[in-house]
Amino acid sequence: MFTLSVSRRAADRLRSGHLWVYRSDLAVEQEGAPGSLVTLLDPRGLPLGTALYSSTSQIAARLVSSQPGLTRAEYLADVRTRIAAALDLRSRLAPSSPANNAHRIVFSEADNLPGIVADRYNDLVLLQLLTQGVAQEDVRSVFVEALRSASVAGEEPGELTIWERPDARVRELEQLPAPAAGALFSTQAEPPSSTIFSLNGLRFHYDAAAGQKTGAFLDQRLNYAAAARAVAEALSARRSGADGPRALDVCTYQGGFALHLAQACAQVTGVDASRSALEAAERNLTLNQAHNPSLFAGCQVDWMEADAFAYLRHLDDTARADGSRQPPSAELFDAIVLDPPAFAKSKRAVEGALRGYKELNLRALRLLAPGGTLITNSCSHHISMEEFTAVVAAAASDARRKVQLLQRSGAAPDHPEILTLPETGYLKCLICRVEG
Repeated sequence: MFTLSVSRRAADRLRSGHLWVYRSDLAVEQEGAPGSLVTLLDPRGLPLGTALYSSTSQIAARLVSSQPGLTRAEYLADVRTRIAAALDLRSRLAPSSPANNAHRIVFSEADNLPGIVADRYNDLVLLQLLTQGVAQEDVRSVFVEALRSASVAGEEPGELTIWERPDARVRELEQLPAPAAGALFSTQAEPPSSTIFSLNGLRFHYDAAAGQKTGAFLDQRLNYAAAARAVAEALSARRSGADGPRALDVCTYQGGFALHLAQACAQVTGVDASRSALEAAERNLTLNQAHNPSLFAGCQVDWMEADAFAYLRHLDDTARADGSRQPPSAELFDAIVLDPPAFAKSKRAVEGALRGYKELNLRALRLLAPGGTLITNSCSHHISMEEFTAVVAAAASDARRKVQLLQRSGAAPDHPEILTLPETGYLKCLICRVEG
């Protein structure tokens, strides 16, 4: 094992509970094997613990133990124990049920398992090994063993297939080889790569060979349900247009918010720049219509392939073609969801990201009917909840709309946050009532 000397700033950060050492904070970098365990030393030579080293990432080391000199065998024993603890936590925070059988079961640093992420979709588990230190056969074996020997999300494994799915961008950054083809484990002779899972009683297709990252956005599970409740409650207190309540879901991906709002609205339009995502959303709509015809009987759901900024700008400009400040009521929506991808993937991108969030929210606020509901989201971990809330407030001021904040939330509890690691609190969701 070799040592890494870190700056005083990095040492202070680690002692306060952070887990990362950036390459710019290395005082002296020795050549070490990619993915090896290293002992971190402060500027005085005092040990700070053991970390996994990356030879290529800007995050040069991720702390895995406060014990210096941890061996690989000791690290793997810790991984085994921490996976079991993560599964036990999910069994209490997000127990599996017929209405909800998809959850994040391991969440990297939030479960003290840096670089390891796993999601369960009904009978499929998708594993991501995101650093040089964990994308190794011994970690794969420990993960498979842990899931085979323990209950997952509160139920006995039963039929279970585990796939490893790499993140292409991370694999490039970490210079990781592609994982071996085929499932890591399956109880079936022909391992399935697709399934149908449930969120809040709605059904969704999942295909391990398609979609972004590991697939659906499970972190929005509770926000989906909260948005549907807020819109239904708002509509019960006011009248909608002649054609019934209308909702717009911008950056709908595979239709998560759109399908939830369809239970309360007469018309829902889901917008996304990805045709493949919209095709998946249509399959999810068809699946739910067949499974529970009465649930969507009163709603027309349409999909629009378009850039979010261009589409909202077009709607806003068209509605104001006569030069009026307020569009005619026929052009307004009763609910608008904004759920764009992360705008700020680095600290340098924060300023531009804030401008982007403001524009989206400004356009949406102008297009909402009085008493309408805005559900606005950010998944940029470089932007805090306070900054995001301030951007929406600035957009409200510019739009001359009175906005009441009904709910401020983050990810579902199967995506826990670590208070000393702000990066784990990446998701922000504001549900607002818009007046005037």
